[in-house]
Amino acid sequence: MEIIFLGTGAGIPGKERNVSAIALKGVNGKNDTWLIDCGEGTQHQMLHAPVKANQISRIFITHLHGDHIFGLPGFLGSRSFQGATSTLFIYGPEGLKGYIEQALTISGTHLNYEVKIEEIKAGQLFQSERWQVSCCELDHRLTSYGYRFAEADRPGKLDVTKLERDGIPKGPWLADMKKGHEVTLPDGRVIAGSEYVTSPLPGRIIAILGDTRPTEQTVKFVQHADLLVHEATFMDQEEEAAKKYGHSTTLEASGVAKRAGVKRLILTHISSRYRQQDMEKFKEEARRQFPNTEVAADFAVYHV
Repeated sequence: MEIIFLGTGAGIPGKERNVSAIALKGVNGKNDTWLIDCGEGTQHQMLHAPVKANQISRIFITHLHGDHIFGLPGFLGSRSFQGATSTLFIYGPEGLKGYIEQALTISGTHLNYEVKIEEIKAGQLFQSERWQVSCCELDHRLTSYGYRFAEADRPGKLDVTKLERDGIPKGPWLADMKKGHEVTLPDGRVIAGSEYVTSPLPGRIIAILGDTRPTEQTVKFVQHADLLVHEATFMDQEEEAAKKYGHSTTLEASGVAKRAGVKRLILTHISSRYRQQDMEKFKEEARRQFPNTEVAADFAVYHV
């Protein structure tokens, strides 16, 4: 599974960063992608990234500020023009449904697929065979949410060392053994596959937050995540600006990661006042508190 940053800037598009959009690719097989936010120009960003509109099945909107939603109407129309027919599920705060319906109606945009829009409240959104998805309200000037994607435990792997030790050859029977089935080998031995499968692998937890001030509620919500994506609009010296506009600084974001015991932190939603040459300082500042920190750039791809 990959997380692909389509836009990592704050407020307005810049020369180095477009506004917010993140893709989770491979959530239910390689051809299933979920999108978190859809700022202006997101569909243009997709043209330069390994993300296809017709493979996006769910969109999660953190809040209704323009830099997080102004790309939605265009994306929805393009997805239809590109031949998508599968249902698209969209989640977001109250007011999202009216925004989408008005934009499509006024522009005369007809979609060839069904759109199901759910205006959310904090709590669990849905649970599938593989994923449990929940949201938490954040501290911003507008109602804003963070999303937690918790994967179910994955099946164990075949123990290659044990297979070699017991002289079990390669062959089509390995697939059945991996499922725990009993198999008969060419030499007549009857083998219990379950004895050669490791313990289940813990499911991954990914937390992606919208615009927010740091809060203890957020710390609890993202606790023990394998990956936390947190906004860091400003560096520490701009703490007053962050507080005024409902955002976080590098040190505040890394502080959340540290207190929550997450494994990895990626910072995004970077103010346009900072340029690429500032990013080393940006990253160093966050790493004072949380060493395993990266600063996202447009089109950056991370394996989860």
